[in-house]
Amino acid sequence: MSDFEEFKTLEETLPESLKRSTSSLFETLVTPEPQERPRAPRSLSSHLRSRLDLDEKGKRSGSPVPLPQPKFKVDLNLPALNTKQSSTGVLWATERANEYGFGKEPEKWANLGQGSPEHGDTIPGSFPRPKTIPIPDISKGYGPTAGVHELREAVANLYNHEYRQHLPSKYTWKNVCVVPGGRAGLSRIAAILTDCYLSFFLPDYTAYAEMLSLFKNFAPLPVPLKEIDNYEVHFDIIQGELERGVSAILTSNPRNPTGQAMTLEQLQGLHDLCRSKCLLIMDEFYSHYYYEKCDGSSLSSASYIQDVNKDPVLILNGLTKLFRLPGWRTCWILGPEEYINALSSAGSYLDGGSTAPFQYVAVDFLKPDLVKQEMMALQLHFKMKRDYCLDRLTKMGFSFKDRVPNATFYIWLDLSHLPGKIANCLGFFHECLHEQVICVPGFFFLINPQNLSRLTDVIMYSFVRLSYGPEFEELVKGMDGIERILRRFHAMPKPIAFEV
Repeated sequence: MSDFEEFKTLEETLPESLKRSTSSLFETLVTPEPQERPRAPRSLSSHLRSRLDLDEKGKRSGSPVPLPQPKFKVDLNLPALNTKQSSTGVLWATERANEYGFGKEPEKWANLGQGSPEHGDTIPGSFPRPKTIPIPDISKGYGPTAGVHELREAVANLYNHEYRQHLPSKYTWKNVCVVPGGRAGLSRIAAILTDCYLSFFLPDYTAYAEMLSLFKNFAPLPVPLKEIDNYEVHFDIIQGELERGVSAILTSNPRNPTGQAMTLEQLQGLHDLCRSKCLLIMDEFYSHYYYEKCDGSSLSSASYIQDVNKDPVLILNGLTKLFRLPGWRTCWILGPEEYINALSSAGSYLDGGSTAPFQYVAVDFLKPDLVKQEMMALQLHFKMKRDYCLDRLTKMGFSFKDRVPNATFYIWLDLSHLPGKIANCLGFFHECLHEQVICVPGFFFLINPQNLSRLTDVIMYSFVRLSYGPEFEELVKGMDGIERILRRFHAMPKPIAFEV
């Protein structure tokens, strides 16, 4: 298959709205400016088509623009299936990589797309991950949909120790609901809302929009943020949402995909604005991936809640990122007792609750001294990996300026200075597949991409998200692959000549 046909096939797999927008980019680039007499849009020339194929030696050559694709065809009869529901960004990227061999030989790839931290015994100073777990008789039956009492109590004690030592109102086990993963937690929260507007900010976790759109008991309102100020959620934005009648706000802190955390002043201001007016749903899964001090400390809304049973704040976190155990599906929500009771009820008809044996094992993980030691080891290690990736990318000509990520394990990479095809996230992703590297195209973080038709409107088309969650050796492979792409497109910075 030629490079031209291959790229068209890749575009066919995109959600419908993204396919339309990608094609519009091509039309913008190849349609000539209006002349004195109207002219029909220029067709794809043989010269341009040849630029997309392999060169004389069979190697990949530079391709100047993203290409349009044929109409999406469904040849199967699929009764009752919602064919409009599409894959989220990470899943889509993994599916495409599987088509290029990732599933058969994952060890040869650098998966910088998956939002997962390394989960082996690879971090100096970190306690060994369990190889086996006990299964007590009590854990063989159905567990409570709000989680086992021992884990709920351990979570409450940890938050009181880390964030509420000097505050009179303390969490108890009644303020904690254990859930089988972050998505399940968000689904439970969505299920207990009613007759309200819920705002969430973009770019953010790619599953928010798809998941929230499934529920009809409230109206989700995406609020796009501006790249020019690093996608910060300013107070005037929050005030504007409150003034238009929003009574629930969902946001992540630290933020996926930009890798930025709110300052203490911003977090305090957010709570002061929303207290008693609006439910705050705080996704804090990356709260300890914070690199300002690397002393094991972290940021949490729990520090700014006055009364744990009156302030309408729900906090999500869990073992997934905190203890690098995504496969355990053991997470939690903290909040006022009334909300927790409702979340427990929702679990009885949504997911049935978390696996009991893992919950009992997790209790010992949450001892405050162990958490402090574990998080210090995690922060030092991930900061080292972040700095390595930033150094390699900077030497390749990428600029971060004031956008150095201070949290999470993501880099929001700006491609706009690159030539031709690789300045566009789909073109860059396509080239990465041929270097056995996976990233997530930035347009999966867009809102209503079908309405964007001009290059000036589609800023996220020039971004990809890279994860430095994998082990260090995988990061080296990934950076090497990206460098090979830039060299092939003659996009590496020219060496600085010094006068003798």
